[in-house]
Amino acid sequence: MIKSNLKRIFTMGGKYDTRNYTVHDIIEQKGDKKLCQILVGTVEEAVAAEEAGIDMVIVGVSNPYPEIRKAIPKTFMTVALSASVCHTLEEAVRQSYKIMSLGADAIMCSSWNKNYIKSLSEFGFPLMGHAGLVPRHSTWTGGLKPVGKTLQQAQKVYNSIKELEDAGVFAVEIEVIPEKLLAEITKRTSLVTISLGSGKAGDVHFLFAEDILGENKEMLPRHAKAYRKFHEIKEKMQNERISAFKEFRKEVYSGKFPQDKYIVDMDDTIINEFIEKIDK
Repeated sequence: MIKSNLKRIFTMGGKYDTRNYTVHDIIEQKGDKKLCQILVGTVEEAVAAEEAGIDMVIVGVSNPYPEIRKAIPKTFMTVALSASVCHTLEEAVRQSYKIMSLGADAIMCSSWNKNYIKSLSEFGFPLMGHAGLVPRHSTWTGGLKPVGKTLQQAQKVYNSIKELEDAGVFAVEIEVIPEKLLAEITKRTSLVTISLGSGKAGDVHFLFAEDILGENKEMLPRHAKAYRKFHEIKEKMQNERISAFKEFRKEVYSGKFPQDKYIVDMDDTIINEFIEKIDK
């Protein structure tokens, strides 16, 4: 739980507030302190993250990020804005102002055009980029698999990060590249490196809440660690729902439900007077 060392800020929405970290703080800790970040999709996940002391959360723009902001007012929150919902630079700027005015601390620009990123940076938006395995561009890298294992791929990853640096982002999510490569890149970039499946060398370590919680029965991505087995709990709950519904149906058919304690009683005198009155 966040209790102290909060920083007073003034948001793009024109509101005084406090946060555990500012963009400046995150940049300053590079090479000094490791931070953790979780992708959350619900208010419940977000509240749990703040209670657990998670440093940063990221939320998809299609998730209820205004409600999540209200529920976790102190935690640094990035909203991931998909390029697919911004077909023009004007729309990207409009969406970014909306997101920031509703309390976001940064915007994730995954799979965005570098020119868009540079323009948004010039508007003063704190931006995160994405490099390595970018799922929406995975057809160019041979599918959903590690990238950067060959000299040519490693150079491309490094070049893309330097391009993001030049475009004005302050941090970059680097997904599923070799740990040794991330270590060398982290030394050679001013950007805060966020490791998703790229080993220990990043400045920030990142996982999805659904993976941490074991929400899915299917095999996790290689880089993801499940700390709980929520899919088993959900399966058990579903089985209990079915059993309860079956028991209800059975009792209705047999006449057992409703039992006396679930029935509102009435004085016999009153019901007899009622019958006499309406049957006249």
